[in-house]
Formats: sequence, structure tokens, C-alpha cells
Amino acid sequence: MSVTVKAILGNEKYYTEFTAGENKIITDEPLEKGGQNKGFNPLEILATSLASCTAATLRMYIDRKGWEIPKINVEVELENYPLTKNVIFIRKISYEGANLDEDQLKHLLSVAEACPVHKILHGSMEVNTSFIE
Repeated sequence: MSVTVKAILGNEKYYTEFTAGENKIITDEPLEKGGQNKGFNPLEILATSLASCTAATLRMYIDRKGWEIPKINVEVELENYPLTKNVIFIRKISYEGANLDEDQLKHLLSVAEACPVHKILHGSMEVNTSFIE
């Protein structure tokens, strides 16, 4: 699967507009970093990717099983250690209004770990950069 995202950053410090197909989002940096805090910062977007993918993957599985789970809550905390180049994602999942047994919870954990973003984060990554005119 290939995804293309385009970022445009003008003169407004750190305010960046992104498009992917017909969809748009913005990012910014917090005030203490010179931004205007008008949107998520890049690390928040990375954590959002894992949370969003986890929730959607779980919902697909839950719906296919026909389980009554009205609400899935996924919280992701990203701890970044730039000096050691280590990143830790702490993902917490809860199910509101559901009465799940141990076996169901075990299956849901394996489904969460199978979400595409989770797999990408655990796989081999490469970034190829080129300059275009």
C-alpha cells in the first residue's frame, strides 16, 4: 500500500498544511518552541497514527465478530529520547460498555498488535530523500 502526503510550510512559523488526496490537516509547534500551537505537533501526529490505526483495526474485528462494544478508547503516549534515538510508545486500550472475558481480551490484544501502523513501527524502516525543482 502506498500513501502520498504533501506538506506546505509558508512564512507563518511552523504552521504546516498537509493534504492526502482530498483530506487536509495542519500541524504546528507549541508556543515554547516558537510556533502558535494551532495544531498537533509532529510527534503527536505519530502517536495519533498508532492510536487511530489501533482503534480502527479493533473496530473492524469487533464488528466482524458481532460483539457489543459501544466505545473503544485508545490512548498513546510517546516518550522520545533523542540522545539515545529511542522511542517508547505506551498504548492503553479500554472498552466502554463492554463485558469481555479473558479470551476476548487476549484476542483483542493480538488484533491491536496486528494493526498496520504497529507493524510498520516494529519493522525495518528506510527514508529516501531527494530534492526536486
